[in-house]
Amino acid sequence: MDRLSTVEPMARFKVGYHFFQQGTTIAELRRVWREADRMGVDSIWPWDHFFPIYGDPGATSFEGWSLLAAMAVDTEHAQLGMLVTGNPYRNPDLLADMARTVDHLSNGRAVLGIGAGWFQRDFDEYGYDFGTPASRLKDLEASLKRIRSRLDRLSPPPVGPLPILVGGGGEKVTLRLVAQYADMWNTFGPVEAFAAKNKVLDDWCERLGRDPAEIERTVIVFDARDVDAYLDAGAQHLILGAGPPFDLEPLGALIAAAKG
Repeated sequence: MDRLSTVEPMARFKVGYHFFQQGTTIAELRRVWREADRMGVDSIWPWDHFFPIYGDPGATSFEGWSLLAAMAVDTEHAQLGMLVTGNPYRNPDLLADMARTVDHLSNGRAVLGIGAGWFQRDFDEYGYDFGTPASRLKDLEASLKRIRSRLDRLSPPPVGPLPILVGGGGEKVTLRLVAQYADMWNTFGPVEAFAAKNKVLDDWCERLGRDPAEIERTVIVFDARDVDAYLDAGAQHLILGAGPPFDLEPLGALIAAAKG
């Protein structure tokens, strides 16, 4: 975990790339993640949706964990994870095994990203119970316990540290779960909201006896204009979100800002 939560000596922060796998092709996705890896990005992430979440609802879409397995053998350097797995979509013990397998395929670069889930079309069309925000968070906590337990029992174990990332910003439950179970945390901006929730996470860590420095703070951004503000607010890992057509020039600018 220390290796993953420590920024490289020559970088101001880590840089990730979160691609939206809708309205595109497998060939184009492979081009994008290979090129991002060659550019020196620290992490690459698909999302866990079965249908487009914006634009044409009938556009093409691809399942994320299958993509992660391909990414594991197509790339060499970047961490790889889902941003984030919808907890209700997979048995938590199976999910732990899937993540361990991707970790082996990637030689120790996998991250197990998970959240409560929110996009109702995914639930309805694939036959999952949508429930309520409260019930989905209750299920997420139960799954996090099972995932931790299963990871300890898998043979062989993960190659790398296989950190658990919890995504979300709910201050009463989600950030408590981050403080209890996660090695990494992800949320959105704007900067002011990120700063406030980051402070809430620190408060939960204090209440639960967790060292807040053990949790890597990641945030999804859509350009490089607010880099310094996010860093001042406590972000350590800025993940650029982008859909097709995939223009990697902004990613290059963010990588340059990290080195600057």
